[in-house]
Amino acid sequence: MANEKKLPESPEPLWRVDVDIPSFSPLEEDLEVDVAIVGGGITGLTSAYVLVNEGLKVAVLEADQLLNGTTGHTTAKVTAQHDLIYDEFITNFGKSTARLYYEANTDAIKFVQQTVEEHQIDCDFSQQDAIIYSTTDEYKQKLEKEAQAYQKIGIDGGLVDSIPFKIDIKNALVMKNQAQFHPVKYLAHLVKIIKEKGGLIYEHTVAVNIETGEKPTVLTRENKRVKAGFVLACSHFPFYEGTGLYSARMKATRSYIVAAKTKESFPGGMYISADKPTRSLRSTINNGEEYVLVVGGSHQTGERNDTLEEYNALGTFGEQIFDVKDIQYRWSTQDLQTLDKIPYIGELTTGEPNILVATGFRKWGMTNGTAAALLFRDIILKRNNRYRDIYSPARFNPHPSLKNFFVNNAKVVKHLIQGKMEIPEKNVGDIPNGEGAVISIDGHRKGAYKDENGKLYVVDTTCTHVGCEVHWNNGEKSWDCPCHGSRFSYTGEVLEGPAEKPLQQYDYTMLDNLTSEDSGY
Repeated sequence: MANEKKLPESPEPLWRVDVDIPSFSPLEEDLEVDVAIVGGGITGLTSAYVLVNEGLKVAVLEADQLLNGTTGHTTAKVTAQHDLIYDEFITNFGKSTARLYYEANTDAIKFVQQTVEEHQIDCDFSQQDAIIYSTTDEYKQKLEKEAQAYQKIGIDGGLVDSIPFKIDIKNALVMKNQAQFHPVKYLAHLVKIIKEKGGLIYEHTVAVNIETGEKPTVLTRENKRVKAGFVLACSHFPFYEGTGLYSARMKATRSYIVAAKTKESFPGGMYISADKPTRSLRSTINNGEEYVLVVGGSHQTGERNDTLEEYNALGTFGEQIFDVKDIQYRWSTQDLQTLDKIPYIGELTTGEPNILVATGFRKWGMTNGTAAALLFRDIILKRNNRYRDIYSPARFNPHPSLKNFFVNNAKVVKHLIQGKMEIPEKNVGDIPNGEGAVISIDGHRKGAYKDENGKLYVVDTTCTHVGCEVHWNNGEKSWDCPCHGSRFSYTGEVLEGPAEKPLQQYDYTMLDNLTSEDSGY
């Protein structure tokens, strides 16, 4: 496929195409509300929805546009089958914790279904079986152990020996009665309900800090203040870490999606490979046409030199299974994984009970994000919630969390040192239009990008979070940091945290025979 089916020039998620998403003005005055929610994805908007239903005054602050972050770039599986996870959870934490994790995500599926049915939301919600398959003897055995874990904690499913694709598998594990939907259509409807019930929503409003206290206050980049009884940090990576050390307790990974039109119909179900590289398959309907979503290529952010290769590899995989007409959409997403693979949902730190955080969903944000909103509601209303302890950010599981903490942060040190020692081999003249690269200017490492018209943009490549060196991402035309996953546009603006400040732009008047008129400055 890589040579036969051309990829779209620019990344664009199918979910945001032809959907009426309301727009909102930036915050222009100070506010006082019951709950301030930072982040306009599934966690933030579901939280706002359940809280306005309880009669609370709620304000949602979104740094960019609603549903344009991880939620708008998801594969939108609504499932409790989160890769091979339950045998690992039983081994590390015990059967009770594994069962609670399954039940929390199952409750989230039921909540989504009930919400869709109650409001008659047209969001292509459908029940589907979720299937993990193996193609090697090693993963065949792992699936057998995972099937035993399903039995131990009472999951409806089991092993099968075939799937309806041209893939030579060893076995497969089915989890029954899962679901999929169109996330943006679903959440756009919740936005309308939030508005109708008096909820306040602000876009292009960047939260930068919190003044702690009995009533914490969110501070915005434009010096506006939002005082609240509770603050919910629902911004993928927490915009405010306090003393929680979240950047040291998580790692960021990227994965890739292509949406293909095929000549044959998709047979139903949601599929993911146990083997590496991971490959995932599901279908969706958009404007009456069926698309097959081919997903995979997961890697730690900033650790791939040519991310377009990941898209091409997915296309090749799709061609091996389907008669592909063309690839109409491509996009990527960023996910955060905690040390023990269970999200952090709850009090930011033990000393800040009115600041709540939800992060580290590890590719499974549709259910975990919904579970977070339900947990937030119960914490705020002082109700019991049996999932509070398993998700608590204050938990400490020395096996395997301690080992993962040292491994992750050893990688940070490695990247920090290697990045400073790398000597760029390219100069501006080596960069074609539409591409970027690391170059050397007066002995200093800089990042240069030329747009399609040859206009040049140069930034300092030192990440503004802890000082690691960013790498060029040619698939998204961004600068990505391999240490904690911060991402920046080619002009240096922050796309993903934990970095809060943009990359420094390099101001110059003459570079490799380019004048300031050519340079874009």
